[in-house]
Amino acid sequence: GRIWVIRDESGSRIDNIDTDMIYHNKHLAVTDINEMGQYIFGNLDGWKDFPKKVQKGDILVVGRNFGSGSSRQHAVDGFTALGVQAIIGESFGSIYWRNAVNAGVPVLEAPDIMASGIESGQVVTIDLESGGIEVKDSCKRVQAKPMSQVQREIYQAGGLFEYAK
Repeated sequence: GRIWVIRDESGSRIDNIDTDMIYHNKHLAVTDINEMGQYIFGNLDGWKDFPKKVQKGDILVVGRNFGSGSSRQHAVDGFTALGVQAIIGESFGSIYWRNAVNAGVPVLEAPDIMASGIESGQVVTIDLESGGIEVKDSCKRVQAKPMSQVQREIYQAGGLFEYAK
């Protein structure tokens, strides 16, 4: 999928993007997952138009502590609504990471991803079993922590509810 590296307008990394920056609390009354995508990053300077630009199958690359803060599921489900294939980050808020796994959204930790040279617009393939991330038409490869077998099974089932059936 095509990469979106989340940086500020000066090109610097943005760490500690919390769930309110991902999905503002003024939209918490929205219950239809398909409507949630339009509000993603609505409270993150420089990224408010992201929902209009992202395409199904795209992949986010984020810095440290992505999704910290509240346990709002909307901050995961909005990316699902937009068709985001995976989120690769240096680290995640623990509740966000668990919510994403339970929703069947691949979240991969790659501690050096922001310094790897991967840029927005590049196309990568991800091997969920090994954690390997390869840039198309390049020799560049980044290693993420692989998903556990249970995580992969939850993802393949379409989320925890389907997995538990």
